[in-house]
Amino acid sequence: MNSRSRAHSFKSAVNSNKETELNTQSLIFELGSTEKSGVDIENCEFSSNLIGESLRNKKIGLPGLSEPEAIRYFVNLSKKNYSIDEGIYPLGSCTMKHNPRLNEKLARLDGFANLHPLQPVNTIQGVLELMFELSKNLLEITGMEAVALSPAAGAQGELCGILAIKQALENKRENRSKILVPDSAHGTNPSTAALCGYEIESVPSNPSGRINLDILIEKLNDKVAALMLTNPNTCGLFENDILKIAEEVHKRGAYLYCDGANFNAIVGKVKPSSLGIDAMHLNLHKTFSTPHGGGGPGSGPVVVSKQLSSFLPVPMIKKINDKFEIIENENKNTNSFGRLKAFHGQVGMFIRAYSYILSHGSDGLKQVAEDAVLNANYIQSKLKEHLTVKYPGFCMHEVLFDDQFLKGTEVSTLDFAKAMIDKGIHPMTIYFPLIASGAMLTEPTETESKKDLDNFCEKIIDLAKKAKEGNRNLFSSSPTKAVLGRLNETAAARDLILTYSE
Repeated sequence: MNSRSRAHSFKSAVNSNKETELNTQSLIFELGSTEKSGVDIENCEFSSNLIGESLRNKKIGLPGLSEPEAIRYFVNLSKKNYSIDEGIYPLGSCTMKHNPRLNEKLARLDGFANLHPLQPVNTIQGVLELMFELSKNLLEITGMEAVALSPAAGAQGELCGILAIKQALENKRENRSKILVPDSAHGTNPSTAALCGYEIESVPSNPSGRINLDILIEKLNDKVAALMLTNPNTCGLFENDILKIAEEVHKRGAYLYCDGANFNAIVGKVKPSSLGIDAMHLNLHKTFSTPHGGGGPGSGPVVVSKQLSSFLPVPMIKKINDKFEIIENENKNTNSFGRLKAFHGQVGMFIRAYSYILSHGSDGLKQVAEDAVLNANYIQSKLKEHLTVKYPGFCMHEVLFDDQFLKGTEVSTLDFAKAMIDKGIHPMTIYFPLIASGAMLTEPTETESKKDLDNFCEKIIDLAKKAKEGNRNLFSSSPTKAVLGRLNETAAARDLILTYSE
């Protein structure tokens, strides 16, 4: 399929009545030719033992554009996108918060930005010291014993933690085959467990939206390797029975893994170690403000208890006689499960997170959690008369609405979310967690002002009123102001094209 066909396939996802009105964006392969170059380079002989003959003479197929063409292409693309710098981004369980520019300035310092992972250790003592100090701070904040910085994001952090647990069990010669996962968990939890070779057994929630303790106790036995728990959970609620849960899990020789996606709600307020947690990943791109998603890359360090401290992956950084050394070989750390990825992880994210921690201090991090929880409860109090709260009462950093308020209106959660786009606000997370019908999971984070929260709530209330008034056409045609209009998501899913070929 050529590039023009691929562009046409993308347009096919748009309603046909909107297609002629669109200011569509060409693909970069349509703008530049692979036979051209944006700069003049003389022919030269290139020789390297690192690159084989077949690769050396192979065309790489990149389109040649001048600098203005390349800049205009990406600037025009960016203008079609919504970002946290443009307005509130209330994705539940994703913590899309402001990224302080101080962090960006420090990450761009020449001494950091121009480093290479293959430099001699004696030339990178500064960044190794920063990573060492970041590790100490993360351990102080969580109360844990050891940390692995290398995981590239939350999902890989989960993989790291479960592999450490698996290694610890194998070291004790225990054959455990199951991992328990709450029914409200992130989808990466059961995926991680399956990737590590475990059977997954779901644990249902109770009517209050928390894990059903009685059923959990029934399911715990000597075949269970771990419970993967998110706390606060994905319903935006704190697991009040966490100490009893940890006690029961440990009583049966299993480990308690905590998904740290929602740590932003309790950072500075409670140390996970005091909750009986054995392993936990920390999303630096959530709790510690490093860029998230498309603005990434992500970073998911894993902190563990003393029982798991020797099973973490290499490389590790050690301070020996006032010098920082890298433990690269798992043979020097005999219990390690090996190497999770190349090098040390996302160093730019380490710099940003360290800057964030130092600029906030312990009192500031505590306020982060307090303000995040306050903002979520403020939204709940403003909207509870117009939307339906799935689990009434105080929530943590996010509030979960369901679609009961839309019953009889012929407006779906998806319709409601599309209409939010025309209001100039990004939709919240929808249809997750799965245990809530038509879920609308909303997380304002601590970085939104009261004025912005009021504006958000006013627009939501207006849409709720219009839905209840029977204005079905408004919702079925939304969004009308977005660049691409309303996409035909079924067609896009069925005609999914992910590769480019000439």
